[in-house]
Amino acid sequence: MAISKIAFLALIALSGLCGLASATYKVGVGRADITGPPVEINFMGYANIKQVGRGIHTRVFARAFVVEDEKGNRVAFVSADAGMMGYGLKREVIKRLQARYGNLYHTDNVAISGTHTHGAPGGFLMHLLYDISILGFVPQTFEVMAQGLYLCIKRATDNLVDGRIFLSKTTVLNVNINRSPTSYLRNPEEERAQYEHDTDKTLTQLRFVDLENNLLGAFNWYAVHATSMNNTNRLVTSDNVGYAALLLEKEYNPNKMPGKGKFVGAFCSSNLGDVSPNIMGPKCSISGNECDLLTSRCPAGEGECFASGPGRDMVESTQILGQRLADAALGLLNEQSQESTAREVTGDVRFIHQFVDMPNYNGSAYNPLSRKIDKIRGCQPAMGYSFAAGTTDGPGAFSFEQGTTTDNPMWNFVRDFIATPTQEDIKCHEPKPILLATGRATFPYEWQPKIVSDQLLKIGDVIIAAVPCEFTTMAGRRLRNQIRAAASAAGGLDTEVIIAGLTNIYTSYTVTPEEYQAQRYEAASTIFGPHTHSIYMDVFERLTKALMRNETVEPGPSPPYMNDVMLSLNTGVLFDGHPINTDFGYVKTQPEKEYGINDTVKVTYISGNPRNNLFTEKTYFTVERKINEDRWKVAYTDASWETKMIWHRTNTILGFSDLEIYWNISPQTLPGVYRIRHSGEYKYILGGKYPYEGLSHSFTVKED
Repeated sequence: MAISKIAFLALIALSGLCGLASATYKVGVGRADITGPPVEINFMGYANIKQVGRGIHTRVFARAFVVEDEKGNRVAFVSADAGMMGYGLKREVIKRLQARYGNLYHTDNVAISGTHTHGAPGGFLMHLLYDISILGFVPQTFEVMAQGLYLCIKRATDNLVDGRIFLSKTTVLNVNINRSPTSYLRNPEEERAQYEHDTDKTLTQLRFVDLENNLLGAFNWYAVHATSMNNTNRLVTSDNVGYAALLLEKEYNPNKMPGKGKFVGAFCSSNLGDVSPNIMGPKCSISGNECDLLTSRCPAGEGECFASGPGRDMVESTQILGQRLADAALGLLNEQSQESTAREVTGDVRFIHQFVDMPNYNGSAYNPLSRKIDKIRGCQPAMGYSFAAGTTDGPGAFSFEQGTTTDNPMWNFVRDFIATPTQEDIKCHEPKPILLATGRATFPYEWQPKIVSDQLLKIGDVIIAAVPCEFTTMAGRRLRNQIRAAASAAGGLDTEVIIAGLTNIYTSYTVTPEEYQAQRYEAASTIFGPHTHSIYMDVFERLTKALMRNETVEPGPSPPYMNDVMLSLNTGVLFDGHPINTDFGYVKTQPEKEYGINDTVKVTYISGNPRNNLFTEKTYFTVERKINEDRWKVAYTDASWETKMIWHRTNTILGFSDLEIYWNISPQTLPGVYRIRHSGEYKYILGGKYPYEGLSHSFTVKED
């Protein structure tokens, strides 16, 4: 039975008057731009050295919430449109927060998670394996991300008000599939029978409101890779979950540009390790036939094994899936019925964190393979052969296949040239054949982390488990169950557990022990060996019990400081030039005089290199609509889904370049007179950077 919004608010107020469970927190939300250099820098995610940025489709943002209870206990959580998070970056963010707030924020109570977009600039992780396809460390990417992550927490802090938190959940189908279904089937049948699907279909939402029930923000966790945009994409994009966030924020920030407005809506990563958005499944790219399920290979002549989404191309697939996620979140926010799934979050705020030296971890845990308590130990980091095979979202190179459990003398020779694994390493990682002994590689610095960050944030009866990698579906389910059981055993009530993936530091994947035996991509990328998941289960059980009992734990060994040893093969901008008889901002291609709905406007400018100025929190261009003879209003920016910016180097020797701006006129576009303005900076050959501007002719968008 539906009830009015007024009645719904009255019921909430009455519950408080009657002494029913309710809680008041200090809550705040914030957002900041973290768009790195959009051109000439490789993207992070697919490890494809050819995927070099050429412009922007959407800007990328960091979104934060801060919660404080009545005793002053505080936590901050950030979801960033980034491939993942590196600890060097988090350490820098904490440093900037402490410079402003003292010890109010620290490693233990701040969690920073990446959405896992594969379409944003890389070079910020500080471990060689993850930066090698980016050609090393990129200070410009690191700085804009560090400042943006700091700013979104600062803004959330500045926006703190008395408020309340509600949790709700809904099922979202037709957004994800399991990309390693044969590995999932390795898990016990009786365990799989507890779940309807081989991926998690539940979207979990935390809604933040003030005491007048005004909506402040909504953070949504859903398990899906942000890989609707494949490895041929060259434009900065927040991908499917980022587009969902833009749609959600547009709904509650009317008449605001993307990235602006008080309401903050985020779609955060969860246990997405084996979860693909390419729901049409993998096919051979030439023949269209099914790929081999075990190896994800195609017969000779039939092309690569590539999965695709529901759209005609990757952009439309991104749009379709983002819309489905946004619709689900909006549905929860708009619920006003007695059957609403929303419940208020009540209870105190706590946090706990520990660094764990994974290769030197020794303990005991239940072994699902032997079905008894066994000793567990970590291995030195290493990547298996199937890592090089890639996934059906982004196939790898050479002749590597998923599911490989034997080695090859030629590739072992290449491996040993870089770093030779010990016999103990080889034994420790079985049945994974080691392709890269990253834990033994030290030149020019550490290749992969050995120390991980394990963290829990408790907000009332909700626990956010911040994991430093990509947990697969069943690995995440087991961890959630373990934390829930541990919380109950320590005297807690029923607890909702949310897994926040790719948080604080990145260590690739974590699969179940059963899935590890299959050695598909996710297992080959489980870098600490077959007991990796068991170690996390052991650590998080112990941390949960300590958290619920208000006990402290040893902080553990800190990750090494590596800022001063970073190397890069990326060069800076030397200088910009322009042809004779033109200038920067000159319009080479003017728009047509008139356009209709669904037409695309194109304008080309002579430009400087966009790396000269990232226009953080600003825009490289605006699409402006004429209001009257004296006033134009910005209708779209480079953060808008409807626009694209593509940069071309036209003469490398002389430093000439063009900037193309595209605007797809959507059905929601108001008719009228428009123009496009481009702002940039050029680098003078004798030194210095100077601003310039270009303005197109005006043109008309006619009524449909």
